[in-house]
Amino acid sequence: MIASGIFSRSSAFRFGSLMAMALSLALYSFPSQSAEIPKPLQEVGILDKNGSQVAIRELTFRDEMGAEVRLEKYFQAKRPVILTLVYYECPNLCNFLLNGLVDSMKPLEWTPGKRFDIVSVSINPKETPALATSKKASYLKSYGRPEAAEGWHFLTGSEDQIRRLADQVGFQYKYDEKEKQYAHAAGLFVLTPEGRLSRTLYGIAWQVKDLRLALLEASNGKIGTVIDRILLFCYRYNPDTRKYSMALMRVMQAGGAITVLMMVSMFMIFWRKQRREGKG
Repeated sequence: MIASGIFSRSSAFRFGSLMAMALSLALYSFPSQSAEIPKPLQEVGILDKNGSQVAIRELTFRDEMGAEVRLEKYFQAKRPVILTLVYYECPNLCNFLLNGLVDSMKPLEWTPGKRFDIVSVSINPKETPALATSKKASYLKSYGRPEAAEGWHFLTGSEDQIRRLADQVGFQYKYDEKEKQYAHAAGLFVLTPEGRLSRTLYGIAWQVKDLRLALLEASNGKIGTVIDRILLFCYRYNPDTRKYSMALMRVMQAGGAITVLMMVSMFMIFWRKQRREGKG
């Protein structure tokens, strides 16, 4: 009773999340030490391919109903797309990643299907559309916004199509015959409405700010408010910390522009007041 009280379900989840994050970091942070990495984890990680174009017109998968679809279908709305490469029966990391995505989206007022879309693709060619349907229902329920069903898609596909997509975004994975599981890292791939890889967000948990700025960046500032565009101008992605951080020079430039606008506005008000008094 005491142990269950101390190590609650939420504590267990946080502990598991930290362990999973540590594993995912290990998979892509130390490529020069491949000899020290266990054999099943070698050639596993995420390569930096930001800026590369995904062949969305050539890649085909199956949607939750089993219909064959081109990846291009999910870019026709001209919105940024979050791509996740997971597998639906993954016992560990994939669940943490999708749970982390849901947790990051809940405080965000933007909903998939309106300002952006999500495409989750299974890396296991043996998984079926029926399993994808079940996984989709589970995560939509957790997210709590049923309208997101129009914007979050769970796909399955053949080995060659999955591999082509994974290679194009830099996602390296490998099947471990001994463990009967896929070894892979964790991250989100944020694509532009044209299918270009704009930003990779590593790990299994992301600040709402980072997710929001990545989507703004991918849309070239076309979604969000004026304030969002100002934030995008004042923040830049830091490849060392793998987060968005404030760009001091840009903040100073923005502050200077705002100061000038305020001074011009005050001058115009004063000038109009003087003209009215002169006419009186």
